[in-house]
Amino acid sequence: MNFEYSDEQRMLADSANRLGADLWPSSDRLKLLERFDDLTARTAAQMAELGWLMLPIAEDDGGLGGSAVDVMAIMEGVGRHLIPTSYVANAVLVPALVSGDPAAADLLAAIGEGSAKAAAGLLEPDGGYDLGWVECAATGSGTEWTLTGEKLHVEDGADADWFVVTAKTDAGISLFLVRADAPGLTVSRFRAIDQHRHARLKLDGVTAVLIGEAGAALPKVELAVDKAICAHLAEAVGSMEAALAATLDYLRTRKQFGVAIGSFQSLQHRAVDMGIALEEARSMSYRATLSLGLPAAERRRVVSAAKARVGQCGLYVGRQAVQLHGGVGFSDELIISHHLKRQMMLDCAYGSVEHHVARFVAPQVLGA
Repeated sequence: MNFEYSDEQRMLADSANRLGADLWPSSDRLKLLERFDDLTARTAAQMAELGWLMLPIAEDDGGLGGSAVDVMAIMEGVGRHLIPTSYVANAVLVPALVSGDPAAADLLAAIGEGSAKAAAGLLEPDGGYDLGWVECAATGSGTEWTLTGEKLHVEDGADADWFVVTAKTDAGISLFLVRADAPGLTVSRFRAIDQHRHARLKLDGVTAVLIGEAGAALPKVELAVDKAICAHLAEAVGSMEAALAATLDYLRTRKQFGVAIGSFQSLQHRAVDMGIALEEARSMSYRATLSLGLPAAERRRVVSAAKARVGQCGLYVGRQAVQLHGGVGFSDELIISHHLKRQMMLDCAYGSVEHHVARFVAPQVLGA
């Protein structure tokens, strides 16, 4: 696929690389993780200062109205430097879920200026990755609603001030806005192997605000999640780039029998295969991002195809990088192991390979 960033998008990509190199250099990653809270706060503050948090928010909602390609330019840099940020959940997914609703205007303004964080609770026990599986119950009418149920996995939700959750009303699947400190809400926080912090929610008569029209949320939820998936695809590509570059550098410098191991033909072939997987993933990422404006059925198939294949490519590149580094590749001291861990989590974020293959082959099974 022939694709080039505009001058403005190249500037976004350059600024993402500078921020990552300044705050999250790979050579000091273990020391930096010891200062995780301080550095993630500084990262979020710089993102707000650069206007990145306002970028995905629509102009009608007070944002900059940036495109999915603009977000992609940023996310490649995020992946390249393994920046542990909640940018996708907070600045991409949530604004797409609540856009156009006056009830969410203050929240969007707070997200854009960096004074509040939000996350989305969309998955439930026994529902797998099916966005249409909603047993969380909403009762009430008008501006007065209460929610009862559970949300199994809230991506990057551990530090959220607000949650956007799906619940079922008499009219069908609807979206609601809930404060993180709302009475009746229990937030269980946990950290994944890639250092990102997620949450589980238990709602017991929690007061909530209806977003949009009751019963009409599912198409908007599916589009918002597809936007989040495309942002993560770009992050995966950036991580693959960095993993391949680090591996090539290692092959050039590591010596056995008095010669660089990069001179061994079998290792050269494996490095070439990694490069091919990277370029395949890059093309799939571009194709999916550019498909977000297509009709829903076509968009879903393209995004699911990309999600499945980029996940496979990312794991392949990460595993090959670790193997080519030898036993030391598994250690936390080498950045390679961190890239593999992030690829593992990106592979299952917003749907596993199996889920998206099923969505691609038989979308009607999943209510598409």
